Amino acid sequence: MASETPSPTAGRRLRVLLIAGSNRRQYNCPGVDSKARSLMNRLADRLPATWDVDTVDLGNVYGRARIQTCNACVSTSMALCVWPCNCYEKNSHLEPDLLWNLDLYSRLDQADAWCIIGPVNWYGPSSVLKQLFDRLVCMNGGNPKEELIDHKDPEKAMQLEKQPEWQELSLNHLEGRSAAFFCYGDGGGDELDETGRPKILRHKHYFDPSQEPFQHMRDAYAPLVWQCRYGGVEVPDQLWQYAETGYGKKYSDDQAEDMVQDEQFMAQFDQWTVAIRDFVEAKGPVTPGRFRAYGYEAPRHTWADIKLGWRTAQMALGMAPEGSSPRIQQEMGLNQDTPLRPDLE
Repeated sequence: MASETPSPTAGRRLRVLLIAGSNRRQYNCPGVDSKARSLMNRLADRLPATWDVDTVDLGNVYGRARIQTCNACVSTSMALCVWPCNCYEKNSHLEPDLLWNLDLYSRLDQADAWCIIGPVNWYGPSSVLKQLFDRLVCMNGGNPKEELIDHKDPEKAMQLEKQPEWQELSLNHLEGRSAAFFCYGDGGGDELDETGRPKILRHKHYFDPSQEPFQHMRDAYAPLVWQCRYGGVEVPDQLWQYAETGYGKKYSDDQAEDMVQDEQFMAQFDQWTVAIRDFVEAKGPVTPGRFRAYGYEAPRHTWADIKLGWRTAQMALGMAPEGSSPRIQQEMGLNQDTPLRPDLE
């Protein structure tokens, strides 16, 4: 179960976690590091020396684990979504997960504030940031006591969610912290014609620039911002910004070394840095929640896995547990998901 030993805040140094959220790294297919990494390092250099500054680059590195996808346990039962996430585990060979391998749940828990920097990719955050925040659904009311559901038993989770004790367990586990977002883009680089449409587009009427999704491009990160706010993580408006660099240039002429010569862009980023410093210092250290990811050690669940394996085998034979959602769906003809080899389906 999640640790229940919150540390006092009196006299503690402020701690911030800086996240570079671009997929690009020089140690993989692109062969060139991202703007997000350069900006993260610049931010780290400009924060007070009295702070503890933690940095992580989520970019793809050859041979390194990726952040695994969210399995949407919440849609079965909020009590099935365990805090911190137990769909995956550290140093797994079958499903290696970067979020666990980098101890990100613990590092997010320890920080008073998070500073997230990333590009706008197709009117939204990078895939690696979306994966991270999908997996952070467990911070918004997740179950801190997996022993109550035998690790991952959906029927027991559904029952627990209806019990009075659930109200004491389902908390916003990272509430009170602050988050800052700086997203950036190139406005289409040199791809657009004088009407704002892609030059190579043959069916021009398919794309109407006046109907693009956002009036303010920072809203590309709105899903991440509002997920934070939904769970009590404070995101002040002044710490949620978008800046553009490289508009009208070829992508090859819009690298980090080009970005740092864009005075207006860099001035905006540095102002964001000052705003972070002022806000976090004024707010001070954050009192941790009742159930900590910091200090958490995943329990062994050999017997629970055996029982869940038996449940899986029964369902593969078309014999889902009596009264379970899979059994009811099967009887109603909603799903006929009973393969003996689900990995080949």
